[in-house]
Amino acid sequence: MAEALARAGHDVTCIDRRGPFLGSTSATTALVQFELDQPLVKFSTIKGRLDATRAWQRSRLAVINLRGRIAELSIDCNLASRPSLYLAGNMLGPAELRAESNARRQAGIAATYLTRQVLADSFGIDRAAAILSHDNVALDPRKLTAGLLLRALALKARLYAPVQATEIEHGRDEVVVKTSFGPTISTRHLVLATGYELTDIIPATAHIIVSTWAIATTSQPKSLWPAAALLWEASEPYLYIRTTADGRVICGGEDEDFTDEEHRDALIADKAQRLAAKLGHLLPKLNTRPEFAWTGSFGTTTSGLPYIGALPRLPRIHAVMGYGGNGITFSQIASEMVSSAIGGLQDIDSVLFAFRSP
Repeated sequence: MAEALARAGHDVTCIDRRGPFLGSTSATTALVQFELDQPLVKFSTIKGRLDATRAWQRSRLAVINLRGRIAELSIDCNLASRPSLYLAGNMLGPAELRAESNARRQAGIAATYLTRQVLADSFGIDRAAAILSHDNVALDPRKLTAGLLLRALALKARLYAPVQATEIEHGRDEVVVKTSFGPTISTRHLVLATGYELTDIIPATAHIIVSTWAIATTSQPKSLWPAAALLWEASEPYLYIRTTADGRVICGGEDEDFTDEEHRDALIADKAQRLAAKLGHLLPKLNTRPEFAWTGSFGTTTSGLPYIGALPRLPRIHAVMGYGGNGITFSQIASEMVSSAIGGLQDIDSVLFAFRSP
């Protein structure tokens, strides 16, 4: 958000109660995919076929745009283009995956249905079926964040941390933010890019907070599967797997619906063992012993989409609530939509992500 608004010529001030590169940024496994948590076929039953198709298409465009912006700014964040494999699981079997593949192609999104034999021959993975997709990426999220923030600062944006907003007042011509370090900030527009951590001013949304766990193996570049494809499952909960620039394997999952950080952190060792076992079952040639293990939390909605846009009856306050498993992709969409709105333009897809007035 900071880079997009500074690039548009706005006078930008950022405050962060933790500091850069912390919170969800340091916990994300950074599988940057256009494929949404909700399969297109199922999503169409929730949002209608037209809106579901538009959401998937916009997500795909966001990954393309993000990749282009990284290249334009020459940000060194270990960006790597990766195919992805969506593996049959307890939510979608072979027949459902074939229907999903057909729905994506009808939406103009390339998808290849793989049978068990083709999947085994091409990738060495034993599953009943899979969908092969292209144009997703893997990257280092901290390096990407650093690159974008440094670019924003070069465009005269200002960053203050650790600083917390303690009170927000919306007026006809400005928004006033009182802060923990004393001075107030007066601005024409305020953007709340707080992820799933709600401030009191944001209306209640139908969401839940989910805890997730992840491991990283030792470096083993000779043991990786062909094309180092991103792997995830049509299951609930699902595994999500990628490789790193130095040949490690990152595997996440084992999600549970709770927010107690002490309880969540206490489960790291047990969850790491479970993830290693599942990873070994899927890819038996790997050394799955975790060298690193960590945990984090994120918000999710029934549709899997975030909320992005001006708050109801508070047109100068814009919120980016990064629900769902595509946080980096949704952040790119938010940077496009919110900067357009502040610039007086209406994004064609804004209604898909907008807050609803009560």
